[in-house]
Amino acid sequence: MSFLQLLSTKFTARKVGRDDVGNTYYESRRPDPIYGRPRRTVALARGSDSSIVPPEWHAWLHHTTDAPLDGPKYAWQKPHQPNLTGTPMAWRPKGHDYAGGQRRVTGGDYEAWTPGA
Repeated sequence: MSFLQLLSTKFTARKVGRDDVGNTYYESRRPDPIYGRPRRTVALARGSDSSIVPPEWHAWLHHTTDAPLDGPKYAWQKPHQPNLTGTPMAWRPKGHDYAGGQRRVTGGDYEAWTPGA
């Protein structure tokens, strides 16, 4: 969020909360004239990658829930991970050019047809 956006948000919205990553969440004081509900925004702590918004706040931002989902963390729940697509840490299968480019032969590999053979 740029400095001017942050400044205008602080004047026109109220702070709702902050997550573990450091993102700050705001809700406008007046409802949006078109949708009839308050506009919800986030000031990201790092950069402009919105995939660092955790699921509980994502639901609140998109008006799925009225309040951020605060509840018990279960043993099977993993911590939130940002989207790594396009980074050096992105997953690449064995046959990918960046991962060596060698893959095993499969039954669906193409064999050219030659007439009379």
